Amino acid sequence: MASEEELFANIDALLAEEPQLPPPAERARLREAAGITQARLAAALKTSTQTVKNYENGRSEPKSPRLEAYQRLLNGWAAKYPVGTSAVAPAPAPISTPVPQPTPETFTGPTTAPASEETVVPATPAAPAAPGRPARPAARPVTSSRRPAVKKAARPAADPRFPHGPLAVLDGDGSAYGVDGIVLDCPATTVPQLVEWTLKESGLGASKLHRYGKDSDPLIVLTASAAVKLGLPERLEGHEQRRSLRLPEDHPVVKQVAKAKWQLTQRGFGPWARIYRKAQGRDRQCVQLAILSWDALDVRSWPGVAEMEPADIARVLGVYATRVTTPRGSTAVSGLELMTALRPPTKAVQDPETGNWVSGHNAGSLGTEPMDPAPPEATPEHPVVVDSGWTGGFLNEEAYQWVRDVDLLTGQEAALPFAVGLDLNTAFLAAAARLTVGLSAPDHFHAPKFNPKIPGSWLVDLSGIELDPRLPSPFTPDGTRPTGPAWYQTHTVAYAQELGHDVHPIQAYLRRETGAYLDPWHDRLKTAYVDTLADLGVTKDLTDTEFLAAMEHHKQNDPAMAAVLSAIKATVKGGVGKLRERPQGKNYKEGERWPALSRPTWRPDIRAAVISKARVNMHRKLGNMVKMTGLYPLAVLSDCVVYPSPGASPLDFLPYAASGKPQPGGFRLGPTPGLAKLEGVQPMAWAVDLMDQGLNPARHIKGDGHDAVLDEGE
Repeated sequence: MASEEELFANIDALLAEEPQLPPPAERARLREAAGITQARLAAALKTSTQTVKNYENGRSEPKSPRLEAYQRLLNGWAAKYPVGTSAVAPAPAPISTPVPQPTPETFTGPTTAPASEETVVPATPAAPAAPGRPARPAARPVTSSRRPAVKKAARPAADPRFPHGPLAVLDGDGSAYGVDGIVLDCPATTVPQLVEWTLKESGLGASKLHRYGKDSDPLIVLTASAAVKLGLPERLEGHEQRRSLRLPEDHPVVKQVAKAKWQLTQRGFGPWARIYRKAQGRDRQCVQLAILSWDALDVRSWPGVAEMEPADIARVLGVYATRVTTPRGSTAVSGLELMTALRPPTKAVQDPETGNWVSGHNAGSLGTEPMDPAPPEATPEHPVVVDSGWTGGFLNEEAYQWVRDVDLLTGQEAALPFAVGLDLNTAFLAAAARLTVGLSAPDHFHAPKFNPKIPGSWLVDLSGIELDPRLPSPFTPDGTRPTGPAWYQTHTVAYAQELGHDVHPIQAYLRRETGAYLDPWHDRLKTAYVDTLADLGVTKDLTDTEFLAAMEHHKQNDPAMAAVLSAIKATVKGGVGKLRERPQGKNYKEGERWPALSRPTWRPDIRAAVISKARVNMHRKLGNMVKMTGLYPLAVLSDCVVYPSPGASPLDFLPYAASGKPQPGGFRLGPTPGLAKLEGVQPMAWAVDLMDQGLNPARHIKGDGHDAVLDEGE
């Protein structure tokens, strides 16, 4: 006969097993008896309506922690509505009212609404949870903004075609974590199955950003365990640069994809793999994969994100997708593709002869065909240069890398106790605002009259212009005086004119068709940047003292949102850099066309225009600071400038009016693009020592190896 201890041990073992749910039909009866719709239950369980349907028809079972929550609910209903109880009529749905679309000032986070009965996803079988699987924490809601509540708008209505948001992070147990804490059950065990599930059953995707554009393809991010479950290696090893690594064509997963009649892009199966079939009518068939353990999320752009829990990764990427765009590669790739998404190259036009609707050019866009640059706008290896034997020089419109000659320091400056670094928020984004660029091919002119309204490249001799040596020259990236004729972008030449000098171009390559191509790109990224800073407690209504205090700790407030902010900044720099992407790979031969040249967005002249305007903006502020304060900078690196200061705060040397308001024209503190924040503080002796060695204090003022040089694009 069994002992009492043995019996209790057996009972404890039974109690420790996973909860047992009533049969599927009883689950449905209990829900109907309580008068709860499947959609409302799905919202409570943070899942889809179709998943609840699957629970009630026996096609799938919930997994922990949803399993325990569901059982608790069913037990409660069972006590209220025992078998034989008549069902309560479902409560009428509330009358829906139109939901206002958010303005850039009021939008505060991703906006995926729960699925409704009308937007069901086809049934999907799901494997039951493994016994003893630890429960993952539910995704946290996006941190609310400190902005006044009256400015917050209601959530916009989700696109009914994509009820579950733009993306999901798939873990090895089949849980797909989406935005707003939703968790979907993904039964796929192969990559082709995953693609089919994503397109047909997941409810993932995002609406187009422009009426003539295309919807964003769904993104599935794979954790290391999910990658292994799908037959992929946990790590992608090789001697090439990480971003160039690909699965070999004979890898079993690549063969599976081909056998299922899916295709890979020319990038192959790498950290960011696109799997597609040709579109059927208007329906695109394409899924973007990102593999975390293959370094899909570069730590420089997405600090700490790859190590987060899947639900938190989904939160970070979901906010970025909602405010910027669904990622399709590095932040540089996303920044470039955002330009096209906001300025689609084509639109439907009616053929006047046949009356048929055909694809036509969308005015203001870059079109569908790549365009060769003028020789001075190209790079030395470009076929335009190599094939023509061009030797006439090149544009040198780059970001500042300048250090003042240490011999030009006065004793009074050297005696000041501090060197204070100021960083301009997203300086390249600020330069993109209302920036007129060329939209057509360049035309060559000899001895043209300079016109500051025409974008292009001008051969001008600016070497005779005498400027204060305590400031960098506005005409060269290293701040040295030009030595003779050189090629400059329109903004640089216009600034020489603004300073009171006559300019007489020798030659020019100009574009007849022009437009503010980057305006919508600027507007969307500016809103994303300002809103994300606000979510971190840095709002536009703060005083300068409050702003400095808020910036000191904003990254600690919410590391996830701090990662979104980092990615937005990287999107700006990387997107601009990608406009002049150089050839990659050891086997490239000078004069060959490299893949980037096939893009209409390979436009080095637009990149030059952004950087020229940003450098001119910086120099204008430097000059105004001299007029208002008598202060000269020690060094400049791209968007960072270092000043000698009597105190450890920018408030100790920035110009303010008697009213206490910042003086216009100089550097001003604030959270919007083009305004400044504190980059770092070091002893003045430290800065002088670096200058003595020919090193740039602006590069090291932050104390963490920060480098503000423009990214050439990935």
